[in-house]
Amino acid sequence: MDAQLQTDIVVRPVRDVDAEALGRVHATCWHETYDHHISAAALERISPKRLAELWTHWASQGPEYHMSAALVDGEIVGFVGSGPARDEDGPRERELYFIYLLAKYHGSGIGKRLFDAAVAEGEPLYLWVAENNPRAHRFYVRNGFALDGARHTEPFLGEQLTEVRFVR
Repeated sequence: MDAQLQTDIVVRPVRDVDAEALGRVHATCWHETYDHHISAAALERISPKRLAELWTHWASQGPEYHMSAALVDGEIVGFVGSGPARDEDGPRERELYFIYLLAKYHGSGIGKRLFDAAVAEGEPLYLWVAENNPRAHRFYVRNGFALDGARHTEPFLGEQLTEVRFVR
């Protein structure tokens, strides 16, 4: 990414009007992230419209939820979300739900800016990530997380995805 793009990066809270763009970016990120985990047929079932509907819901959550988008030249290129733990037996009270960034922006520093928008410095929390996603694992380790040994298999797009838990 060139220096000009670096000066045009904005990370801000998600807005209701972002839902359609977030749905498109979310679908693209899932294709880029899960193409080696999930069959092509399952990935074809991803609906940017359905993901936009989810974003409409997520954008209206209360103040304990932190949903932010990263924009380059005014276009959404990634997003992050954190909030109260969803697992009854979660090891921390807060969870990082997701962080996705279009592949062409990997290594640009935008992922770290997204992370910092959703997570307070030193904040204890946990997250689930695909077991076979070494790039994400390295990102979380750099940001103070460690595997705690927990793993589970979740339904994902009509198939099964094994996830491991990181805790900070």
